[in-house]
Amino acid sequence: MSSEDSGGSAAPRGEDPQAAGRGNDPVSRRAAAIEAILLDVDGVLTDGTFEPGDEGAGIPERKRFHSRDGLGLVMAKKSGLRLGFVTGRRSGAVRGRAAELSLDYLREDCFDKGPAFEEACASFGLLPEQVAFVGDDVQDLPALRKAGFAAAPADAHPAVLECVHFVADAPGGRGAVRQIIEKILDARGLLDAALFRFWG
Repeated sequence: MSSEDSGGSAAPRGEDPQAAGRGNDPVSRRAAAIEAILLDVDGVLTDGTFEPGDEGAGIPERKRFHSRDGLGLVMAKKSGLRLGFVTGRRSGAVRGRAAELSLDYLREDCFDKGPAFEEACASFGLLPEQVAFVGDDVQDLPALRKAGFAAAPADAHPAVLECVHFVADAPGGRGAVRQIIEKILDARGLLDAALFRFWG
């Protein structure tokens, strides 16, 4: 599958926008180096809405996750990529999702995401250029600017859209993460094998 087939668009952060989509373009080369993916949650894995809960009273916060994003995360994990969530909120729903997906890294209550990105890199034993970050709002910018491959959903804040290397066609919580993961797997030559596990 070509990089064009995996959807989304290159958002050139210092790259040649005409080079995107050729398979050996700068954005694809960045994606090919990725060995771990860190994701914000609200606005990336969800549409940004939630129903507040009260954990002290045993009332969980409610979030809605998209099944295609979930399958994309499974594909990434089975392809050998490490995964993590970096979120500004504390939520049992997020911890449950992280456990369900056997994530390698989870940071909650995290508004300063630059240091969290560096901490995750150290935890993985990887360089920043080997780690992707997916975010949608201004608090994600410090991590996005450090990431080897920075990506965002289509409905991200304008400042984020200007910063990242790749923008998904889909909005947050509606398949954006799946498109971003497929872009990375395609660039690494792993996408067809990842898909074959399910349809072959």
